[in-house]
Amino acid sequence: MHSLNRKLFRDLLTLRGQVIAIVLIVACGIASLVTMMSTYNSLVLSRDSYYSEYRFADVFVQLNRAPNGLVDQVREIAGVGQVRSRVVETVTLDVPGLADPATGRLVSVPETPQPMLNDLFLQSGRYLQPGRLDEVIASDAFVTANQLALGDSISAVINGRWQSLRIVGTALSPEYVYEISGTDLLPDNRRFGVLWMGHNALATAFDLDGAFNDLALTLTPGARQVEVIARLDQLLERYGGLGAYGRDHQISNRFLSDDLVQLQATALILPVIFLGIAAFLLNMVLARLVSTQRDQVAVLKAFGYSNLEVGLHFFQLVMVVVGLGAIVGIGLGQWLGSSFTQFYTQFYQFPAVQYEAGLGLLLGAVGVSAAAALVGALKSVAAVVALPPAEAMRPEPPVNFGPTLAERLGLQRFFSPAGRIILRNLERRPWQAGLAIFGIALAVAILVVGRYLSNGIDEIMTVQFETVQREDITLTFNQPLPGRVRYDLGQLPGVQRVEPFRMVPVRLRFGHRSHLGSLTGLQDPSTLRQLIDADYQSVPLPADGLLLNSKLAEMLHLAVGDRLTVEVLEGARPTRQVPVVALVDELVGIASYMHVDALNRLMQEGSTFSGAYLQVDRAQIQPLYQQLKQTPAVAGVAQRETALAQFEDTIAATSGAMNLVVMLFACIIAVGVIYNAARIALSERSRELATLRIIGFSQREVAVILLGEQAVLTLAAVPVGWGLGFTLSWLLNQSPAQNTELFRVPFVVSPGSYLFAFGVTAVAALASGLLIARQLRQLNLIEVLKTRE
Repeated sequence: MHSLNRKLFRDLLTLRGQVIAIVLIVACGIASLVTMMSTYNSLVLSRDSYYSEYRFADVFVQLNRAPNGLVDQVREIAGVGQVRSRVVETVTLDVPGLADPATGRLVSVPETPQPMLNDLFLQSGRYLQPGRLDEVIASDAFVTANQLALGDSISAVINGRWQSLRIVGTALSPEYVYEISGTDLLPDNRRFGVLWMGHNALATAFDLDGAFNDLALTLTPGARQVEVIARLDQLLERYGGLGAYGRDHQISNRFLSDDLVQLQATALILPVIFLGIAAFLLNMVLARLVSTQRDQVAVLKAFGYSNLEVGLHFFQLVMVVVGLGAIVGIGLGQWLGSSFTQFYTQFYQFPAVQYEAGLGLLLGAVGVSAAAALVGALKSVAAVVALPPAEAMRPEPPVNFGPTLAERLGLQRFFSPAGRIILRNLERRPWQAGLAIFGIALAVAILVVGRYLSNGIDEIMTVQFETVQREDITLTFNQPLPGRVRYDLGQLPGVQRVEPFRMVPVRLRFGHRSHLGSLTGLQDPSTLRQLIDADYQSVPLPADGLLLNSKLAEMLHLAVGDRLTVEVLEGARPTRQVPVVALVDELVGIASYMHVDALNRLMQEGSTFSGAYLQVDRAQIQPLYQQLKQTPAVAGVAQRETALAQFEDTIAATSGAMNLVVMLFACIIAVGVIYNAARIALSERSRELATLRIIGFSQREVAVILLGEQAVLTLAAVPVGWGLGFTLSWLLNQSPAQNTELFRVPFVVSPGSYLFAFGVTAVAALASGLLIARQLRQLNLIEVLKTRE
């Protein structure tokens, strides 16, 4: 074995505690990068493969009714590829074993299996048989959530009539990877399901023979989506077209895409911080190693080793650490990545998930880690190369001592001898103390950032489901109903308060920008659905004018006082200029609001409602559900408690699982940073500590001096870490991934986050202190006191 390699092996054994700590930190950085990026890449690969193989459409549009012959005119539009017309209706379902009314999305499919847009992946059972009007293929998630089996029947209110539907198969569709109704924000597979039904049977049931009310199409290569949508809207306007939209606004794909953007952003930010800390620690360890091996460096150079060989020797130490960290990090990252990819399939319905941690990703992770480590080691290695042999043979010049600041102020009488020694050591090495404080502060900051991510999700749940949504149940009607419906709803079992609302599809235009969405008319006062500002205070509903979600205002580049063009896509389809009178700051979704009377006037209609918010007596909830199941006018029933539970099961669960890994890595980093700082202090000060033991200081007093110094550094680092954590959390909050159309994560760092970071840091410091105290007891006084002269 080469002599330098033997020295390297001995150095690794001597520094094994510090090396293990740094290896774990490097492993955390690599594992976090591999975990998040491989999960991201695998989900993107699975999505793109699924969309391509099962022909996911590029453009979608819903309308009232159009003859089948219109499909040929749609195909003639420049840029249009394949076209699929169909019948899509929403119905109330009575599911065995489920007390609540469920909602079904009936989608027509050809009577015999054939390739089509938004094709079906048959998960189990068989396809529909021609002539069997009661057969349906159900979405797999709906069947699984309700513990249904092939051959089971469910009841549905189809066009005002009860009909029994028999499940003959289960399927997936790229249109419902994230299976959600258009009115809900989160999937509820027990209470919402997609049912594919023969086209003739469904069209006949809803009096749409020879017609369709939903269209999906693809674009030819090079086609401009904006132009195709404009032509399509113009063609379908007379048939009640509700506005065409691209794949990027299709709700299932939008949820999936936003989740992937957030995952990618996290994968790019956090590993950089982890690897930066690893580079910082390597610089500290190498600097200490060079300081203690000055004589060895001199001997190596005196015996003919070149500066290059000596420099590469110390770089080898860095690469061994990175190599060990890479082995651990890649293995852990692949295991976590595979687990997270499978975890996401609980919420996203793919026929197959292809986990992929490509060679490029693995080499890139190792390369980034090695580059960070080499940059961290560069200064120390440069010092080795520049050290002349004759200079290296001499011991380092002693540090100049003088009165400390406390002594100059006459405060020394308040400190014990050990306390004065601690202050002198800190003051005579301000740069080393500052670097140690900064390293520990980074670990504290990571802990604060990890908790911030959880704080934001908790804040969304609190604001949305306690401040904004105060209703127990939200009803939506099959079609707008006259104002007297509020009194009919008040007679239902257990209903204590009714607040009806009007919701119409609209296109909002401001300058060259537009948004396709809905406009909701609320009563004033509205107690069951609150509109809030940035301070979560209630915003009064004006008699006229629009209230716009602040995110929507940002997208349209408008401000309070601007006039917005409102194109209604229902009824008489009026177009009006309406002023924006206030902004609201809901954290979920983007919406626009008006007083319900003003919206009725805009629609040129009398008192008309699309649904209602209900406050109910929980003791009467079961009779109410039974009544709602028997009410043909009700298209959907949503419960606030169920929505909250679904939020916790989806958004909070996916974010919480990733946050848990981040917090675990942050705890490892905190222990590694503090232990390294204490171990370096012991190595640098061992001669001084041994001298104190010889002149009469007890082992306990010596331990107090060393560990007291580390305690002071740790306590000083905690508030600095809090500030860094606050800043990093704010920067993360400003990223686009935290501010999407679907969710805006508020910037909230709770006091509990700071206490948690302090607690973990204190435990890490205590554990490191116990290890250092053990090594201090084993200190060989004679060996340490030998000089190098």
